[in-house]
Formats: sequence, structure tokens, C-alpha cells
Amino acid sequence: MVKEGKKAVVPKLRFPGFRDAWDKKALAPYLEECGSRVPATTSLPIYSSSRSGLTPQASYYDGRTIINDGEYGVVPPNCFVYRHMSDDGQFAFNVNETGGEIAVSKEYPVFRTINLDSRFLRAKLNHSQDFKAFALSQKAGGTRTRLYFSKLGSWETYLPSLVEQQKIADCLSSLDELIASQGRKVEALKTYKRGLMQQLFPREGETLPRLRFPEFRDAPEWEEQTLRSICIRIMDGTHFSPKSKEGPRPYLTSKNIRNGHIDLSTISYISEDEHREIYTRCPVKKDDILLTKDGANTGNCAINTLDFEFSLLSSVAVLRGDAALVKQNFLYQTITSERTQSNIINSMSGQAITRITLEKLGNFVVSLPNLAEQQRIAQFLSFFDTQIMAEADKFAALNLQKKGLLQQLFPSMGEA
Repeated sequence: MVKEGKKAVVPKLRFPGFRDAWDKKALAPYLEECGSRVPATTSLPIYSSSRSGLTPQASYYDGRTIINDGEYGVVPPNCFVYRHMSDDGQFAFNVNETGGEIAVSKEYPVFRTINLDSRFLRAKLNHSQDFKAFALSQKAGGTRTRLYFSKLGSWETYLPSLVEQQKIADCLSSLDELIASQGRKVEALKTYKRGLMQQLFPREGETLPRLRFPEFRDAPEWEEQTLRSICIRIMDGTHFSPKSKEGPRPYLTSKNIRNGHIDLSTISYISEDEHREIYTRCPVKKDDILLTKDGANTGNCAINTLDFEFSLLSSVAVLRGDAALVKQNFLYQTITSERTQSNIINSMSGQAITRITLEKLGNFVVSLPNLAEQQRIAQFLSFFDTQIMAEADKFAALNLQKKGLLQQLFPSMGEA
């Protein structure tokens, strides 16, 4: 019942047959904590809860299992689990859909819903603006935000009837299945391309690939060269952050270099004077290869397809091959190969931020066939790059569609 003179809270988009206003309620009556524990010697599979979902701990920690002090928490099937501490005030709520019990850190809150659709709640917790605002409000000094289970239960939010919750959850679940299917298609194409590259490039220590195009079966063996010997330029951007925060010239950093393309959605701009100083030292040209060499994105690589000048931070290296020795598109495929990517990861060093130096990069050894075979291989692999990019664009469009749908299926904070 809506009080007289008070606007009813309803979403912009609603399924036929639902007209009642959403009621503001605290979550506590709809949540039941699951507090079971098992010893550290448990035979249950051990998982980590993160923003990418529930992941077997050995995979999350690169083959290692982190032993808890004494015991683990237990997550029954279809129950929620989340990390109660966050560095940026954002939390990810996961549901155990493995079909059996799993073990997690005993610090993770675990709970189930009562008379509340769990799929609806997961969407609200992970995507609604009102919960994000609530989570951010929990920071009370220090660098981390803590959201204990008791505090989660105090969150007041607008809820529709259980039947409408289920209708919304069904809609979002169908879209999630479509997104997951598209994601699998993208990953399948990437896996197929990786398999082809393993066949088309010689193994380390070998001079011939296992798979060769018919016209090159009698061609000479591949020759090993260092990147320094086949490139006329290996350079990086400025080692000092620009003072200007706006201006006419684009300024790219490692966050703008994605595998296969340049992401301009988060581009920054600097003054003409600072750009000219940076560009004089690092004159990036069209078709140059941009390689991230600092931080978590190290190894991301793209060919510069932009028709305008831009400045670079030192987190991005630029490689320009000698046209008499190497085709630029083949050099790109070589850098994205399993062998070179492994060399990049193994050569990183540093404390707070790991990186690879230009000197180490120049010393990398790569295998080269003649120019004609290089071009044939690069064109063949570029076909798959185009397919992967097209399917990845569809995946991104579906996620954008979901974001827009969520904004309409949940009342906005301004309507409350």
C-alpha cells in the first residue's frame, strides 16, 4: 500500500499483469546464514570467490592451494558466498552451482535465501545502483571496505512480489545463457587459433613447423633472429606522467592496448606542447606494433590502425620491423604466439609493478620463414582474428543490452 501523496516505486519496464508498487524492506528476514565448517584436511573441492566467479583454488592461485588455518567454510549447493572485504567498495556475490558442497575460506560469508528468488537477489546485489551505493557507504576508515553478513542484512531495498521476482529472474537468466553461449563461441575460436599457431610455428629448438602450406613445403628452414636484429625501432613512451589533463592530443597507456585492438573508450588527452615533446622521442606510426610491457596487462598486443598522432606512456612498447626481413602483420602474430608470450611473462621483474625492459624485449629470439611464407601465414591467421573480433563485438553488445535491461527492470535510486 502506497501512502497518500507518495509516489509508488516501480521500474520503467514491467511485465504484463504486474501493477503493485515495490515495497522497501530490509534483507535480513530473507537471508539464512550457513555456518558449517570442515577441517583443513577436507576432501571437498576448495574454491575461491572472486569477481570472475567461483574458481577452483588451484586454478586461481596458479596451481597452488592455500591452506586455511584449521578449517574451511562450507557452501551448500545453490547458496551464496562472497568476500566480505573490498579495496574499491565493490563486492561480487556468487552462487554455488557445482551440484555439490564446496569449501571456501572460513572468512567468506555463506547464506541462502528464504521466500526470495535467489536469481533475482544475485542480479540486484551484483548490478543494482542502490546496492552499489549501500556498499560504498560501508567504508569506515582504512583502505578496505568491509561488508559483514549482519550488515548485508540491514540493507533496505525495494522488492516486488515473489512472482514478479521470478519473472524478472527468468528473463535475466535467459539473457545470461545467451551471453554465456556467445562467450563460449569466442573462447572456442581463440582456442582453435592457438592450436593452429602451435602447428604453424616451429617449436622452440626446431627449424620447421609441423604444418606448412603446400606451396612452402620445399622452402628453406626457418631462421632464428632476435627482435632487435629484425626491427628498425624498439621504443617506449614517456617515463613521466604528463602534467596536462586535457588538450587536443590523445594519450594512450597500457589500459588502451587490448589483444588485437586499441580501446579508445577510456582515452585521455594532453596539451600540444607535451604531446610534441613525447612524440619527438617516440614517433608512433601506422602499422607499428603496440605491446604492453608493464603491469597485469603485460603481453597485450595490437597493430596501430589509427590515422592520427598520439602520445604513449612508457608502459607501452613500440616495435617497427625491417620490411626487408619481416612482414609487420607476421611480426604481430609472432609476438602473440605462445612461445613469445611465455618469454614475456618469464622475463618480467620488479617489485610493486612488474615489467619487461626494452633490452630484454630486444633479446627475444623468434623464428622467421621467407617473406612470402610470412605473408601467407599472417593472412591466414588474420582471418581468424577478424572472426574472433566480430564474435567478441556480439558478446560485448549482449552485455551492454543486459546492462540497459537491468536499468529498466529495477527502479532507479531517483525514483525511490
